[in-house]
Amino acid sequence: MNRLQKHLGKIIFISTVVLFFSYIGYRLYHIPAASLEEKFLLLMKEDGYIILFAWSILEGEMGLIMAGVLSHTGDMSLEIAIFIAGLGGFAGDQIYFYIGRYNKDYVHTRFKNKRRHFARANLLLRRYGWIIIFFQRYMYGMRTIIPISIGLTRYSAKKFAFINLVSAWCWAAITILPAWYFGEEILSILDKVKGYFIFIVPLFLILLWLLIRSLYRETK
Repeated sequence: MNRLQKHLGKIIFISTVVLFFSYIGYRLYHIPAASLEEKFLLLMKEDGYIILFAWSILEGEMGLIMAGVLSHTGDMSLEIAIFIAGLGGFAGDQIYFYIGRYNKDYVHTRFKNKRRHFARANLLLRRYGWIIIFFQRYMYGMRTIIPISIGLTRYSAKKFAFINLVSAWCWAAITILPAWYFGEEILSILDKVKGYFIFIVPLFLILLWLLIRSLYRETK
C-alpha cells in the first residue's frame, strides 16, 4: 500500500497524459475531413475550450495564443476563452499548492535536489508577500516550485486561491488579447507556411509532450 501511495502521483500524471493524447487522437481520426490540416482546424474549433483548459493547467502560452487567433476568426468567444484559460491556470497552481500542503514528507523526500529553489521561493514570499504569488507565472524555472513552496508554509489557502485566481485571469488576458488583436497578422504568417502544415501538427504535439515532460521532471 505504501508503495502504491508513493507512486500514486506519477500514476495519475501518466494516466492523465495518456488519456488526453488518446482523446486528441480519437477525435482527429473521427473528424469528417479530407486532410490532416482540416481535421486539426476542425478539432480546435469544436473542442478548443477543452484543449485550452487542459493546456492552461500546464500554463503553456502557445495554447492561449491559438485561442486568441481562433477568437479573432470568430471560432471561439474571446471572453469565454480568457475565462476558461484563467480557470485552467488557476487549477494547475492549486494542484501544486495542495501537493505541498498535504504531502510535505513526500515533497521533502522527492525535492532534495531543489532545496535551493525552495529556499529562494520562501525568501521571495517573505520579502514580497502576495506579489510573488501574482507574478510567479512569469518566473520560468520557479512556476511549479513557488506554489508547492507556499503550500508547505502556513499561508492561508483561501488567500492563495483568491490571488491565484485573479493572477490566472490576468495571465490569460495578457496572453490571449494580443493574439486576438494581431490575429490577421498571425494568420498571414500561418498561411505562408500552409504547405508545411503536415510537419506543423506533429511538431505541435511534440512541443506539447515536451512541455508536459519538462513540468513532470520539475516535480519529480
